[in-house]
Amino acid sequence: MTERPKIYLFTDGAASGNPGLGGYGAILRCGALEKELSGGFRLTTNNRMELLAVITGLEAIRWDNAEVEIWSDSSYVVNAVEKGWLEDWKRTGFKKKKNPDLWLRYDRVASRHRVHFHWIKGHAGHPENERCDRLAVEARSLPSLPEDEGYLAEIRENPLNLQD
Repeated sequence: MTERPKIYLFTDGAASGNPGLGGYGAILRCGALEKELSGGFRLTTNNRMELLAVITGLEAIRWDNAEVEIWSDSSYVVNAVEKGWLEDWKRTGFKKKKNPDLWLRYDRVASRHRVHFHWIKGHAGHPENERCDRLAVEARSLPSLPEDEGYLAEIRENPLNLQD
């Protein structure tokens, strides 16, 4: 069996207001091939967009058991995975935790691969992070953005705790 090349995933999320208009951007790189991904919602949070950028990138990988190096400026996302917070949240049924819909979606797709996170400082000149930021900002500016159903469900359940 031939060893597949390593995949590099660069991600960023953005929200104008928190909550507010939100977007995410991701760049997948495998050898000389590269793919940009982006999307947005009319009412969401920055943390949701940071996490959705990672999820969308992982979901775009076409084979299982890929070795994926993920670069993110989100301490929320990187620490949740690397420090084991996600495992604790799953054990407690995400009690009083935000974004369980996205964390469960992340967990499903990440379990198909060998994922390694790297935290990078945002807005510090990292070329791919800057590109992902531009993708996210452009995506949140598109007309007719859809609703973030997961976020809306969360605020219906707990209307006094809007931000993450």
